[in-house]
Amino acid sequence: MEDNDIRKNHEEEEKEIDLLELASKLWAQRKKLAIWSVCGAVVGLVIAFSIPKEYSTSVKLSPEITDAKASGGSLGALASMAGLSAGNASGADAVYPQLYPDVVSSVPFTTSLFDVEVQTKEDGNIMTVRQFLEEETSAPWWSAVLGVPGKLIGLLKTKEEVPGDHKLDNFQLTLDESQLVEALNRRVSASVDQKTSVVTIDVTMQDPRISAILADTVVARLQEYITDYRTNKARNDLKYAEKLNEEAKNNYYKAQQRYADYLDRNQSLAFHSAQTMRDRLENEATLAFNLYNQTAQQVQKAQARVQENTPVYAVVTPATVPVKASSPKKFMILAGFTFLAFVACAAWILFIAPLIMERKKIGMEQGKLSSGSPKELPKD
Repeated sequence: MEDNDIRKNHEEEEKEIDLLELASKLWAQRKKLAIWSVCGAVVGLVIAFSIPKEYSTSVKLSPEITDAKASGGSLGALASMAGLSAGNASGADAVYPQLYPDVVSSVPFTTSLFDVEVQTKEDGNIMTVRQFLEEETSAPWWSAVLGVPGKLIGLLKTKEEVPGDHKLDNFQLTLDESQLVEALNRRVSASVDQKTSVVTIDVTMQDPRISAILADTVVARLQEYITDYRTNKARNDLKYAEKLNEEAKNNYYKAQQRYADYLDRNQSLAFHSAQTMRDRLENEATLAFNLYNQTAQQVQKAQARVQENTPVYAVVTPATVPVKASSPKKFMILAGFTFLAFVACAAWILFIAPLIMERKKIGMEQGKLSSGSPKELPKD
C-alpha cells in the first residue's frame, strides 16, 4: 500500500513538473503568442466584416390536428410521454404536421415564391424574391475567388439555351432555376416540435423587411396548401351538390311554368281530361319542388362540411421585422480565430519546433559521422 502511494505521489509530482515546464516554455515565448493571437484577431475581423449581414424571421404556428379523439387516446398519450408524436395515427389526414417541412422544401412550393413581391427596408424598392436573390444578394469576397474554377469550366461547356417565352415548368427546371430553388431552400426552412406539433418557419434574408414579408407569405401559402388539401373532397362534393341543385331549380321552374300556362289556357274547361292534365302538371311541379328542396338542403350540408374540414391555425409567434442581424456573429468569429491562432502557436512552440530541432540535430550528427576521418589501417 505504501509503495502504491509513493508511486502515485511521484507520478503527480512529474505531471506538475511537466505542466510547469510547458507553462514556462509558453511564457518564454509570450511575445510570439501575442503576435500570433493579434494576427488571428485581424484575420477574424477581416472575415467577420466580409460576411454580409443576414436577418432571420421566425414564425410559430400550432395547426389543428384532425381526429383528435383517435390520436389522443392511449396510444397518443404513450407516444407523448415517450417524447414522440402519434402523427397520423387515425389515417384521416395524409399531410400531418411532421410533413410540413417537406411541403415547404418541395419544388412546387418553392417556385411559387419566386414571384412574391417584396420591399426593401432601406430604399423601399419593390421587386420579386427572384430578382432580390439574383441581383441584390451579395456573397463574401472569397466566394468569387473560389468560384473562378467553376466559371472557367462553365465557359468551356455549351450554355443551355432558354427561349425568350420560357415559362416555369416544375417538371423540368433549367439550371438557373434549379440553383435558385436550392438557394431559397437554404434560406427558408420549417421544423416541427415532435411533442407539441408546433411548426416553426424560419426565413433568413439580407434585408430585414424582406425576411419578415417572405416569412408571412410562406405561412399564408402553407395554410392555403393544407386548407386546399383538407377541403378538397368537401369542395368537390359542394360543387356537385350545387350542380344538382341548379338542375333541380331549373326543372322546378319549368314544371311550374307549364302548370301555370295550362291553367291560363284552360280555366273554363270542365272536361275530365283537362282536370287530369291539370293534376298531372300540378304533381310534376310538386315533385320538382320537393327535389329542389332536397338538393338545397344537400348544398347547405356540403357547405357546412367544407367549413368543418377547414383547418384552424393558431399563430403563436407572428412575423415581425428583425431589428438585429442574426449573422455574422462577429464577436464569436473574432474570439474563435484568436483562440485558434493561440493554440496553433502553442502547438508550434511545444511540439512542432522541438521536433524539427531534434530532427536537425540527428541529421547533423549523421552528417558528421559520414564525413569523419577514416580509421587507421593496422601496421604490419
